[in-house]
Amino acid sequence: MKKILTFSIALLSAAFAALAEGPMPSFATTTHDFGNIKEADGPVTYEFEFTNTGDEPLVIVSANASCGCTKPEVPKKPVAAGKSSKIKVTYLPKGRPGEFNKTIRVRTNAARPNKQINLKINGVVLPANN
Repeated sequence: MKKILTFSIALLSAAFAALAEGPMPSFATTTHDFGNIKEADGPVTYEFEFTNTGDEPLVIVSANASCGCTKPEVPKKPVAAGKSSKIKVTYLPKGRPGEFNKTIRVRTNAARPNKQINLKINGVVLPANN
């Protein structure tokens, strides 16, 4: 009887632990198309909005772009459960005419598969002389 009781308590503890999901980033979108942008107009920016749909604070550990021409800015403070925030991504088109496709790898304190999220930006830079 004691073994059954011990087993039941362990099983219930595991079940409750599985229900606690921890931090969970939920993005409105993970891609943005700037369309045609003029090199002469300078940098363009987009803000990726997200909500922490989990039950613990979400921390953006890092955000790294695939190129130095793309600059991500992340929230400095943890995002509380149920709250929203933004990751600001700026693309620098100067000297880069033509199509671009860039990826920003965002690492969080969430459990897999949401530990790393890839945000993507793309568009076409029209040369300054047009």
